[in-house]
Amino acid sequence: MTRSDVRLLPVALGVWIAALLAVFCPPMTWWLAGGCGIGVVIVLVGAGRRGAATGAGLALVMLAAMAAVLVTVGLALPARVQATESGGRVVEVIAGVTSSASVGQDGRLWFEAQTVSIGVRGEPRSVSVPVRVGVEPGDGFDLGAVVRVVGEAEATDAGERSVLVVYTSEAEVVQPAGGIFGVAAGLRRTFVERAAGLPEPGAGLLPGLAVGDTRAVSEALNDDMRSTGLSHLTAVSGANCAIVVGAVFWLAALCGCRRSVRVLLAAAALSGFVVLVTPEPSVIRAAVMAGIAMVTVLIGRPRAGAGMLALGVTGILIADPWLAATPGFALSAAASAALILFAPPLGRGLERVLPAPLALAIAVPLSAQLVCGPIIALFAEQQSLIGVVANLLAAPAAPVATVVGMLACLAAPVPPLADLLAASAWLPTAWIATTATTAAQLPMAQILLPAGIPSALFVAVVSAAIGVVLLRRTRATSGRTWIWSRWVRRCAATVLIIVAALGVGHALLEGPLATLRTPDGWAIAACDVGQGDALVVRSEGEIALIDTGPEPEALRACLRSLGVDRIDLLVLTHFDLDHVGGLEAVQGRVDEVLHGPPSDEADQLSLDGLATGGAIVHDAAAGLQGVIGAAAWRVLWPQRASVAFPEGNDASVIVEFAGGEVPRSLFLGDLSAAPQRMLTRTAPLTSGYAVVKVAHHGSADQDPGLYEALDPTLAIFSAGADNDYGHPRDETLDLLAASGAHLLRTDQQGRILIGMQAGELQVWAESSVGAPG
Repeated sequence: MTRSDVRLLPVALGVWIAALLAVFCPPMTWWLAGGCGIGVVIVLVGAGRRGAATGAGLALVMLAAMAAVLVTVGLALPARVQATESGGRVVEVIAGVTSSASVGQDGRLWFEAQTVSIGVRGEPRSVSVPVRVGVEPGDGFDLGAVVRVVGEAEATDAGERSVLVVYTSEAEVVQPAGGIFGVAAGLRRTFVERAAGLPEPGAGLLPGLAVGDTRAVSEALNDDMRSTGLSHLTAVSGANCAIVVGAVFWLAALCGCRRSVRVLLAAAALSGFVVLVTPEPSVIRAAVMAGIAMVTVLIGRPRAGAGMLALGVTGILIADPWLAATPGFALSAAASAALILFAPPLGRGLERVLPAPLALAIAVPLSAQLVCGPIIALFAEQQSLIGVVANLLAAPAAPVATVVGMLACLAAPVPPLADLLAASAWLPTAWIATTATTAAQLPMAQILLPAGIPSALFVAVVSAAIGVVLLRRTRATSGRTWIWSRWVRRCAATVLIIVAALGVGHALLEGPLATLRTPDGWAIAACDVGQGDALVVRSEGEIALIDTGPEPEALRACLRSLGVDRIDLLVLTHFDLDHVGGLEAVQGRVDEVLHGPPSDEADQLSLDGLATGGAIVHDAAAGLQGVIGAAAWRVLWPQRASVAFPEGNDASVIVEFAGGEVPRSLFLGDLSAAPQRMLTRTAPLTSGYAVVKVAHHGSADQDPGLYEALDPTLAIFSAGADNDYGHPRDETLDLLAASGAHLLRTDQQGRILIGMQAGELQVWAESSVGAPG
């Protein structure tokens, strides 16, 4: 690769660093811009000297580009500061919608908007800043529409593109989307309705593949797509844009068009695709990155790709510096760079053992995964191990589903043709959905690493080692170079052998040999499932599970380590996500269910799913009792048909276990202080509980009188490490410690096991931090 291929990369890197400094430290912006100006003067003076001209032009370009991005931030700061003053207040906002809308975890419809005015009701102030708005689901919130919303505004942190997040109580569309955006919105809406009439799997996914509308994609399928590295297909990423560019370029070539005409047609098609799926910043960014990568390859000048990519990144950051802080932009740039710089040599290396077409097909997703892996590790815990295989399996279907689905959307004015095209696109879409669902269930489909710099460095080292081993060995120009190259390859191979050995050992200990790490005498287990509850009670081989934690995978791992295959009694204390989010892990493996009052239709659907899987479902109330093995259980709360505490935390199912080698124990769900006081008055509580699961992860809302009455020997706090709620709270820890209880915390000690031996309590924990003596 010649020097001209990469000489503009320092420009892009300098602009990126300048953008990050400016958006995270706004007071430095104008000082940095002044520094760039001084740097320009110094370079110009130095360039006049003999022999100093080399590199001066590049330095001038970099400093000028850095100054430009800093000026962009500086000019935007006054409006952003003015808007930030509205944080924490109820405001009225008039704004134009600038993105597609998607349903968030809170059930709201979220979209980006550019404000026209912000202020208290009736007193608007003209200010133009980007904001993020959450409204109740409804129609009309399309890109290009003007909306009026009233709600509480929350200022965002430095580095966020949106200045405010607005949680609305009122929302109306003042002016519907018009012109080309209105036509595009109508086409998308009709297409989504048409796709909804197709069978699953595939019906909900088709609009996501074709036009980026993921509102109909189920949460389970969305998780599977993410686990298998296929989520980029529904995010209007560079892959979607590349498919459109490649399809048009290929069709134009079949028609005998010249290369220049093919490139123009591909650019026009990409522009139309961007309008159809909504030209929000993330889509424009993906289109630019994909367009650069694909065009440099298609026009036969891949060596120019690095320079064009650097120019594209520089231009995008000058236009919108806040993109520098977004993972999506970093991933787009990295994936495009991988396609241009890394995929060709990686393909040539794979040709040593594979046919050329297959080697290139594997090199494209593999290069992207190796380059993007460290970036993903900075922000997310999941690292997909099945991503390359899943992408290879989905690769033949993705272009067909995307292109035919897009044609079905455009054919909406001709319903018979649109129906035919949508049905034709359904089959490859169903294949992709099935691939994601099947691959996600494979053992070790993904690994979990704590997000942050250490994980990113680890993934970077492993990715670099894989790349070094797979790349074709080049001829050395000298003996010293040959020795250095051989040493590097041996080090890379050693790294991979060590990582593979550790991975196999971990897989064995988490899989077939998981129970070897678990002592035989346990009767109560507090699973480490993060910020949530999942506790297991065992007596004579029968199992009770109290709640399932927030995610299935963590619960699966815990149950696997305990050797638990089936649940005799499942207690769902209430239906918050941190207590029922892991239900999928036990679906079809439960005999009997006790549950608190359901709050909505989604809760009832969860119960119906358990019943369909063969479980007998009971609405739990005080007085209900039974046995598991030789241990007796009884429900102490809630009171049946309670008006004071009808649902939610304060109607948590409180259950007691005792006998059959199970220490007398009480599990308090998420009960707050008020129902705790009533529980003390109404339930047959006696002093001297061996184990108490402290209510609501150890929140501050506790009744000291209850814990005084219980007088526990061991107090379990089930909470996630470094959680956002500050659980368990210091005052609650002090309360239980003052009562004489030994404190056990899953956030510090991991999985906790409790048993009885010769009448004495025994405790085993993954970590000894805070363990009782």
